[in-house]
Amino acid sequence: MKLYPNLIIEALKNVRYPGTGKNIVELGMVADDIRIEGNKVGFSIVFDKPNDPFRKSVIKAAEAAISAHISPEVKIKGNIATQTKQMLPPEPEKLLPQVRNVIAIASGKGGVGKSTVSANLAVALAEAGYKVGLLDADIHGPSLPKMFGEENARPYMETIDGREWIVPVEKYGVRLLSIGFFVDKEYPLVWRGTLASNALKQLIADAYWGELDYFLIDLPPGTSDIHLTLVQTLSVTGVIVVTTPQEVALADARKGIRMFTGEKVNVPVLGLVENMAWFVAAELPENKYHIFGKDGGKHLAEELHIPLLGEIPIIKSICEGGDNGVPVALNENSLTGTAFRQLAHNVIGQINYRNEHLTAAQKVKGRDNYLCG
Repeated sequence: MKLYPNLIIEALKNVRYPGTGKNIVELGMVADDIRIEGNKVGFSIVFDKPNDPFRKSVIKAAEAAISAHISPEVKIKGNIATQTKQMLPPEPEKLLPQVRNVIAIASGKGGVGKSTVSANLAVALAEAGYKVGLLDADIHGPSLPKMFGEENARPYMETIDGREWIVPVEKYGVRLLSIGFFVDKEYPLVWRGTLASNALKQLIADAYWGELDYFLIDLPPGTSDIHLTLVQTLSVTGVIVVTTPQEVALADARKGIRMFTGEKVNVPVLGLVENMAWFVAAELPENKYHIFGKDGGKHLAEELHIPLLGEIPIIKSICEGGDNGVPVALNENSLTGTAFRQLAHNVIGQINYRNEHLTAAQKVKGRDNYLCG
């Protein structure tokens, strides 16, 4: 049984607040803090007053709705908290206070399909009902505008709470920002590391990302100033490393993983994604051809004691989707759509496990010119 926020929300639409004729979702009483850990579900219901006379009956009705409209196996009893509008916690004074999880997506080398994985993972998470942001941090080779069919988009500035903000482009339920929106796509961007790092900081801090469950950051390949800038600017929840099965890619992926897990950085690696795991011909869908080797990602994951989050096959539709601006994760009935939805499911599970068992994410302190060596 797969649980996701939209499923919970739909069930709660059957819970009416007495005397109004409206359900608690319509009334805005369901807080944006739905937590899913396996079969365990928790969330908060917001009441106008701390002594609301219908508090207990609404909670019981919500528990009954989850059991009746989803499954009696869902562990909900005792997991519904209450808030009042007067006691809602103030936003903490930190960068991106409304972002719950920051996920960096990295690769040891270029050409392994990292941006393709980033785009489709973002779409799969959004399709599951989560609030998702995606930042193209590959300053010198931005590709996400094309993958979302938004090469001609130009984000605008808007005054919000007395401050000018960059408003991200929104497509397929994903809030998207890239340096590619601000430069001529026909010309290379020739910037020194300092300029590139400052551009990344601006895309993070000066954009109105709003409330996000997952903020995905598509990093450039290798290890560079951008990686150092990111971990010193944001508290990164975890890293996903993308590789292909061949030894050349695995060797570089190994270095990338060790950069993040090194003592000076110490950012958890959520797991490994093996892209181009095998080729499947349309006329012979049951046959797998391991063009770049077999089980390379699986063996590396076992060697470094990290999860293998997903294996993505080579299928023509993936390339076509990226070129046409329609990520294949949108087609949930396709082989690739299923693969990316399973990847999203595994990523959510690893993030929940990480948040439950490890200390809260922290920025890397210091002004070191290098973090590993």
